[in-house]
Amino acid sequence: MSQPGPRPLGELARQVGEYLIQRGWKVTTAESCTGGGVSYWLTSVPGSSAWFEDGFVVYANRSKSRRLGVSSQTLDSFGAVSEPCVRELTEGALKESGADIAVAISGIAGPGGGTEEKPVGLVHFAWQTHERMRVRHEVFPGDRLAVREAAIRMALEGLIGLLESG
Repeated sequence: MSQPGPRPLGELARQVGEYLIQRGWKVTTAESCTGGGVSYWLTSVPGSSAWFEDGFVVYANRSKSRRLGVSSQTLDSFGAVSEPCVRELTEGALKESGADIAVAISGIAGPGGGTEEKPVGLVHFAWQTHERMRVRHEVFPGDRLAVREAAIRMALEGLIGLLESG
């Protein structure tokens, strides 16, 4: 008997939207290595304008600081691919957008850019409402496309998890 495959990204995005509608909430994204992929999938859902507030693609460190307020101290001390950075990204996205829930993603999709300490495939995530925050990191296998798709999937699944938990 074969195992079912992962749920399609569009189905995950639709579920995020359903939870947001139930709560009367809006979502925002702060994306680096996914380059707007999470926003793409969320806005592919018909009617998403009712619950998708804003999306920030903050690829360069300067953009992370200028647009969402990530401190230069955080970037100098921990780097863009770090828990402190994604924490500040969600805080900035919530503040700038006025949304109720945010997801931030920063990682190394490859093929270059990795180090022993921060290998290719390392992605940090933060999900935040005004009451709580969750953070996580993963090292995804595969090429650039596979890492980015896995990060988009995890970002959507994390939104669902935070919305389901109240």
